[in-house]
Amino acid sequence: MLSIIIPSYKDPLLKNTINDLLLNAEGQIELIAVLDGYWVKPEEVVVDKRVKYVHLGKNRGMRGAINAGVLVSSGEYIMRTDEHCIFAKGYDKAMTDNCQANWIMTAVRYFLDPVKWERMDIKPVYHEKLKIRGNKFEGQRWFERDKKQKDVMISETMAMQGSMWVMSRKWWDTIGELETEGYGPHYQDSHEMIFKTWKLGGKMMLNKNTWYAHKHYSFPRSHKYGSQDQDPHIKYCLDTWKDYYEKEICPKWFP
Repeated sequence: MLSIIIPSYKDPLLKNTINDLLLNAEGQIELIAVLDGYWVKPEEVVVDKRVKYVHLGKNRGMRGAINAGVLVSSGEYIMRTDEHCIFAKGYDKAMTDNCQANWIMTAVRYFLDPVKWERMDIKPVYHEKLKIRGNKFEGQRWFERDKKQKDVMISETMAMQGSMWVMSRKWWDTIGELETEGYGPHYQDSHEMIFKTWKLGGKMMLNKNTWYAHKHYSFPRSHKYGSQDQDPHIKYCLDTWKDYYEKEICPKWFP
């Protein structure tokens, strides 16, 4: 079973995202919407035996909400997604059937028009290169690797946006839950998980057999989590992992 965790803070698109996940799943799933210190309105509740709502008494932030969702999950695999996304038919089976024990896996990322609730006709994101920009790590489109790996459907990559990923529950337990001390309550979670995965011999993988679409940045923010660039904790991840990145990761990827 795949346990799908959605950390949520007052995003009106949560219900649409839940319905899309239910509609396009082909295997056994449970869906855990973590209401991070708020309640949804009764008309926004999705009534389905596969859906659980977890209410946190106070706002813990995105990291704490993800941790809380995983804690009550029961699937062999876990998936985390943002609350403003749509998914390909059979996304769940495509991911779990191909995800190895020590991998984190994401899918091809398209862009969502949240008004029309449909995938936009914009070139999707495939591989991402991990780079340092200013005081943080970030993933950047990696066109050279896209070309090199164009016929490889399950391909190793360096980074992801973090808005959708899958791993085995055992691997989550191995690398440990998302930390909040130093990192703060919100961001750089994908980089933390990837670095910990690399340290233990695992891989960050891209699955081109399926896709999801995340809300395009040209539309107004609908969730209430703060801006990453304004987060005072953002530099902690860079300070923690920069030496490892420059001395061990860069020589492997950019000899």
